[in-house]
Amino acid sequence: MKTHRHGDYGDDVGLLQRRLARAGFELEATHLYDDATEAVVIAFQRKTGLVDDGIAGTKTYAALATGRREPKHLSAADLERAAHRLDVPVACVRAVNEVESRGSGFLPDGRPVILFERHVFWKRLEARGIDPAPFAAKNPNIVAQVRGGYQGHAAEYTRLAAAELIDAGAAWESASWGAFQVMGYHWGRLSYSSIDDFVARMETGEAEQLDAFVRYVAADTALVAALKARKWATFAKGYNGPNYAANLYDVKLARAYDRYAARDTQTASADAAADV
Repeated sequence: MKTHRHGDYGDDVGLLQRRLARAGFELEATHLYDDATEAVVIAFQRKTGLVDDGIAGTKTYAALATGRREPKHLSAADLERAAHRLDVPVACVRAVNEVESRGSGFLPDGRPVILFERHVFWKRLEARGIDPAPFAAKNPNIVAQVRGGYQGHAAEYTRLAAAELIDAGAAWESASWGAFQVMGYHWGRLSYSSIDDFVARMETGEAEQLDAFVRYVAADTALVAALKARKWATFAKGYNGPNYAANLYDVKLARAYDRYAARDTQTASADAAADV
């Protein structure tokens, strides 16, 4: 299902509007994802316990079909808890969730989203005293000293399975997991009991995947400081690496934060007026 957001238009948007109307919300099928449509999407997301970002993605469509949030999906309360733990405004965590999470932490078949890194597998094998060179000669798509070999989506599990035949623990450590793509080899630094514990939690739900992100940020004082100060270029460089600018991560984070911060301010003002 295609993701729709403010400014989109077309038959798919009209269908979304009709489905929201059938769910009990007052909304015309204008085929334009305007302010009114975004407001209704947010209202529906809040009603079902989803993250109320106003973006109609796979989770929103799934909730429209069932009338409830899937237990594995992230909730607004999860974001609020993460913000409290990191001592940052909720808008910061909302921004990171929108830009970094890629929409969902799970594949349609229910497995966590992963990306297998063959160059990391080379290093993890060496760390375990295993010579990676013979395996690289046979299967450079799985073991190599340079990045690459990506197949994406469910096909990454085929690569992971081939790596598991060499060394399962090293294979799991060599993949990034879940909505926030935290690398498995960080398990010890992030206070998981083992790589098995880390993977099991990533399979549990997006709340655990968000917890991995919180642990990762909290373990790096520079990342925490950048997030608190809203220094998005510094944060993006620390989280995404030196090539962050190529994907405009810092720009996307700044724009998302400004939007959520403005929305939070409007909500707080409305609540204060209602109390008068």
